[in-house]
Amino acid sequence: MSEHDFLVNAAGRRVPRVVNGVEQVPYQGVGGYEPKGSKHGPPIRSCRDYPADGDKRVADLKTALQKCGLEDGMTISTHHHLRNGDRVALMALQAAAELGAKDLMWFPSASFPCHEPVMELMDRGVVQRIEGSMNGPLGEYTSHGKMRGMGVLRSHGGRWQAVQDGEVHIDIAVIAAPTADAFGNADGSHGPSACGSLGFALVDSLYADHVIVVTDNLVDFPCIPWQIQGNNVDYVVEVDSIGDPAQIVSGTTQITRSPDRVLIAEYVARFLRDAGIMREGFSFQAGAGGIALAFVQFLKDMMNEAGVKARFVRGGSTQFLVDLLKEGLTDYILDGQTFDLAGVASIASDPRHVATSPFTSYSYHGKGNFASMVDAAVLGATEVDTGFNANVNTHSDGVLLHGIGGWQNCLFSRCTILAVPAFRDRIPVIVDRVATLTGPGELIDVVVTERGIAVNPKRADLLEAVKGSTLPIRTIEEIKAEVEGIIGGRPEPPRLTDRPVAVIKWVDGTVIDTVWQVEE
Repeated sequence: MSEHDFLVNAAGRRVPRVVNGVEQVPYQGVGGYEPKGSKHGPPIRSCRDYPADGDKRVADLKTALQKCGLEDGMTISTHHHLRNGDRVALMALQAAAELGAKDLMWFPSASFPCHEPVMELMDRGVVQRIEGSMNGPLGEYTSHGKMRGMGVLRSHGGRWQAVQDGEVHIDIAVIAAPTADAFGNADGSHGPSACGSLGFALVDSLYADHVIVVTDNLVDFPCIPWQIQGNNVDYVVEVDSIGDPAQIVSGTTQITRSPDRVLIAEYVARFLRDAGIMREGFSFQAGAGGIALAFVQFLKDMMNEAGVKARFVRGGSTQFLVDLLKEGLTDYILDGQTFDLAGVASIASDPRHVATSPFTSYSYHGKGNFASMVDAAVLGATEVDTGFNANVNTHSDGVLLHGIGGWQNCLFSRCTILAVPAFRDRIPVIVDRVATLTGPGELIDVVVTERGIAVNPKRADLLEAVKGSTLPIRTIEEIKAEVEGIIGGRPEPPRLTDRPVAVIKWVDGTVIDTVWQVEE
């Protein structure tokens, strides 16, 4: 690609004009892009073409794919609620390979180490590219320029936006369902492979040309409750196992034992209390990482001490959020995905634990969403710069190792807090300029490290609120300088080529940054 094939967007980042043959809209600033047109829609179908008795079962995935008209170059989508225990995505792609399909686009809501064999399918020409998170081995593969097409990374809300706006056309959606009936109604909170919500697969079921439900727990009609409606499903396939329940549970749901990270968690909870955010009827969102879980425990103690409860909490649900619900410290959990068995049991039995989807929670092209209604979101990052811009996709060496998840969408909370260690493996987290821009600094309000708390100068209200607090409020430049003094200077910049291997989409579908191939 020549220099004429790129332009500089509103964030000052060089981005390609065309990605995978499609002309792109560059990032135009927060709220700067106004969409036009109507939502995409799937083809109209007729009941005359489906079994009158409602039994849509076929023998296997190969048969289902054939009946869906599998062809070269199609887009096949899968969801990630089964996380590292998922067996269905590979099952579907390998079945497509056995049928001789080539140049497929895989469109997962996320990928995990269990999907490493997709690299072999890319080497063979079965899969041309991935538009979805490329974690771990798949990220390394992409960063070294081995994927033929260009990767596209979107947030959970951005994935919904891309499908509903027609930016991504799903030919065949393959939905792993812990429980389903022969008509295609499906639920994720029951069965031997229960994973909680199926919200990430909902958009696929609504907009794909063809939908296949794959289950290892077929029940008599009706499957109650259902999150996927059988009226949107073409075929149902029974298999021995859709996933490994031991791997469905996230490996990150352990409270950190690091003293520095425990201190970060305490600082975050104290900041919410001292800034007046923790009050009767407030709301918050925290992830399933070690710092976030420790933060919830600190906040729980402070809520009990102050005698306040939350109206709702946003999950990724864990035992820690379930405990808040059971102990009367929140009225509701609004759950996008479930991270442990306590969360799975709760969403299956407690009507106050509500399954949500990326549309209700995050989609930027809806008539509002939940994200901006949350009082505080506690997130992580791989890098933050002095302009409060943040990176969650690459490490300091520029290698693509993480997806976006709901991270970008959560930036619209009333107070966005990044809880990060000041350095990892003697590599500073606070830098002059992030290697990859995932989220703009104007939406990031507070950076909390073990060496102090930096409040974005644009949030004069927060600075005023914590004036007089015993918290170590410092400038981000002060924290950065201290860390560089400890480790002996600034980190080396990543060694990158001029060849783009992926792009980062902003929540509105515009291109906010480019991921470049690393030097060998």
